[in-house]
Amino acid sequence: MQRTKGFLALLGLAFVAALISLVPLWYLGVQSLSQGLQPFLDELFQDRTLSLIIRSVTLAICVTCASVIIGTFASWVITMSGLPVRFLLTIAFSLPLAIPSYLSAFAWISWQPGISGFLGAFIVLTFACFPYVMLPVSAAMSAINPVHEEIARTMGRSQFAILREVVLPQLRRPIAAGALLVALYSLSDFGAVAAMRHEVFTWVIYGAYRAGFNPTRAATLSVVLLAAALALTYAETFIRGRSDAATSGPAVRRRGRNRNSRASFIAIVGSCLVLVPAVGIPVVSVIEWMTRDTTRNTQWSSVWYASEQSFFNGIVTAVVTLLLAFPVAWCAVRMRGILAVIPERATYITHALPGIVVAISVVYVGIRAVRPWYQEFPLLIFGQVIIFLPVMVTSIRAALEKTPATLEDVAHSLGSGTMTTLLRVTIPIALPGLLAGIALTMLAAVKELPVTLLLRPTGMDTLSTRIWDFSALSDYAAVGPYAMSMLVLAAVPTALLGALSVSREQK
Repeated sequence: MQRTKGFLALLGLAFVAALISLVPLWYLGVQSLSQGLQPFLDELFQDRTLSLIIRSVTLAICVTCASVIIGTFASWVITMSGLPVRFLLTIAFSLPLAIPSYLSAFAWISWQPGISGFLGAFIVLTFACFPYVMLPVSAAMSAINPVHEEIARTMGRSQFAILREVVLPQLRRPIAAGALLVALYSLSDFGAVAAMRHEVFTWVIYGAYRAGFNPTRAATLSVVLLAAALALTYAETFIRGRSDAATSGPAVRRRGRNRNSRASFIAIVGSCLVLVPAVGIPVVSVIEWMTRDTTRNTQWSSVWYASEQSFFNGIVTAVVTLLLAFPVAWCAVRMRGILAVIPERATYITHALPGIVVAISVVYVGIRAVRPWYQEFPLLIFGQVIIFLPVMVTSIRAALEKTPATLEDVAHSLGSGTMTTLLRVTIPIALPGLLAGIALTMLAAVKELPVTLLLRPTGMDTLSTRIWDFSALSDYAAVGPYAMSMLVLAAVPTALLGALSVSREQK
């Protein structure tokens, strides 16, 4: 009876999280139909809308495919290539998550002024998104039992044949989960496509809000993005397939470091080809901006305040998101039936919406439902949680899938209830994955822009808002200190991600 109550309590919390993530639907439903059904359908079936669909989906598909290839390669470098600096490589490969897409785009434009359009957006988004694949894949790759690889090696298979025939088939689920996040991020990103002037849904939606403030058209186009998100999550279910956690076995031996000069050479060269455009160009550009002459005197107290506020916002957002995401991920992994799956799928739906749409949706709800919170800190956190909930759910789910359910069954057989088992058994085992989710969410929250711009309390400045303010004036010299502070601040969660990845591999 106690166990049943615990299950129902977690399921209820999961549906609460799902309802929170679906708040933007309230605004979109009201706004898109504000002028009636026929204007909504007319806007929906315009030739221009079809063109935007093709352009947006094409960009998302190309970015996702490239990110899967690069992210899987980076995972191989970290866990299986035999390079001795895995901790540093993990930090380096994770660092693009802390570089805002608009900052990376400005860096590329500063270096290559002629770059723009599809190519520019594709390059920036690919090198910004591949860590979403690398992190879950590297965690799963380090948990694969190396016995299967050793058997294949004794049969004369090469290192890359083993990767193709033995390792990759066991990575379908984490690759699918990472690819889903990349695809949704590509559909919802505004900074890169705006800087590169590549006309896709997000740019047109933003323009509809800015030029003449046409919220009805923007809401209608946002509904199309929601449909795309639903299609992606539905397709990911089939690609993911059934759990193959059994392939790793209950006891996985520690992976030895198999040194192979050819593999090491490919790993080093490939890592350079990835890290130079993903990290090198933005960092070098920021350093170059800081050396430029400017008429503005840098107020380091302002830089410190913005850094402190960004760190605080990121921590609070990550913790609140963790509390909401855990029941969602737990129900998806440990329970069966449609009710267990609905909350997880619901959290992914609004992830394809541009941040500007989520922000305006939260403003709409704040004015009508929780007016005392309007332009207060809780509403800012509420808006960020909606955006980053899918990232946290994915991280926690990957951790729970590697946590043996048999240990929970033993705890239940000894009289422990669901909540006691969670606190004493499940959470301690899954703790590295939970901390990785916190670090990943904090990274994303620190660089988030649209929600922070619209929902921050009066007088609050963060690194992202200061970078945007000065970038809008093309004052890159003034941007430099804030951009460098963001990169330094990112070292904290990326170092945590690296340490957790290495610790999981050594267990």
